[in-house]
This record gives sequence, structure tokens and C-alpha cells, in this order.
Amino acid sequence: MPPGCLLFDLDGTLVDSLPDLTSAINLLRADFDLAALSRPQVRNYVGDGATALVQRALPDGDFDQRKLTSFLCYYQQHLCELSSPYPGIREMLEQLHGYPLAVVTNKPRQMAAQLLENLGLTRYFQLVLGGDSCAQKKPHPAPVIEALHQLKAENQNSLMIGDHHTDLRAAKAAGVPACFCSWGYGNDGGETPAFAASSVAELRQILLNR
Repeated sequence: MPPGCLLFDLDGTLVDSLPDLTSAINLLRADFDLAALSRPQVRNYVGDGATALVQRALPDGDFDQRKLTSFLCYYQQHLCELSSPYPGIREMLEQLHGYPLAVVTNKPRQMAAQLLENLGLTRYFQLVLGGDSCAQKKPHPAPVIEALHQLKAENQNSLMIGDHHTDLRAAKAAGVPACFCSWGYGNDGGETPAFAASSVAELRQILLNR
């Protein structure tokens, strides 16, 4: 049987980055005398990349490229102050040692790589693809297909693991089974993935028993 791989989303799946994303968004809003948003509010805006996050966090019509650049600068400065792997993630990755693993995220690649490095997770992954690694980002299948290509993995024997319908739809379009992680920030968008996990412990059992 051709080998497969495990493709992980980052924010809301492996790492709880909401506190630092919220800090960066509120620093941007403060520049324009806008009131701070709560973490639950920002949570609802995460999942489709930095551009969508900033668009949703600003009043209608206020988005422009300069504000996106400012947000990314603020986020770079506060990238790993409060972010942390979800409990059990590190132990699960240890148990998956030797299996081809990749991160496929809509976060800019450099930030994703830096966050993984700061949290001591880099060594578990053979590949990190960000939202700027391909011409399109999730829910387009291009990043998933590129990860399979680079890891020389068969789509039907692989698995995309994520907390948002963007992950599920990207996987579906690439012919890859998916696992929805309900502890994250997103929702399944009405998709029906092959697997669903409500905790990291449940995900670990799914992955180790495939």
C-alpha cells in the first residue's frame, strides 16, 4: 500500500494561539480608536488566514493592505507570548514519531515556522506549508496537494486534521480523508468528515489505530 501522511492545521488544532492573535488585533484596533475585542469575538474570526481575520475585526469597508501589514507586524511582536500547544499534543506527536507529518496552515509560513520553533514542535514535522506557500490557501486543495507531493504520500492513505471547515473542504477537494477537531476555533460548515475528535486524547486514539 502506498504510504500516507498526517497533515495538521496549526491554530486551533495543535496550538492555542488565540490570546496572541487577540492582542495583535486589539493593538491594531487601538490605532484607530476602536474598542478592544474579546477573545471569543476574535475566535469567531479565525480560520481563513490573516487577511480575512483583519477584515472581520475591522468595521465594514475599513480594511486595506496597510492595516494588514500593521496587524502582521504586531502579531510578529507578540507571536508566542501566551500561545501554547493544547494539552496532550506534544505527547501525541511523540507517539507518532517516524510517521510523515506536516503542518498545512493559512498562517503565513514564516510565522508558522517561528511559532513551531518557539514552542519546541519543529522537530516533529517534515514540512510546514503556510497560507503564502501556494497560489491559493485552504479551503482550496492546493496546499494539501502540495504537501502530498512533497511527502510523496498517497491521498487516500493520508489524513487532514483540523478544526475548521476550510480544512475539511480542502481535504475533500484533494481526495484526502479528514478529521474534525471540535476543541478548536472553527466549525465543520456542514461537512461530514471521516473522523471527528472532541479531545486530543480521542484524536490520539484515532491516529494510532488507523
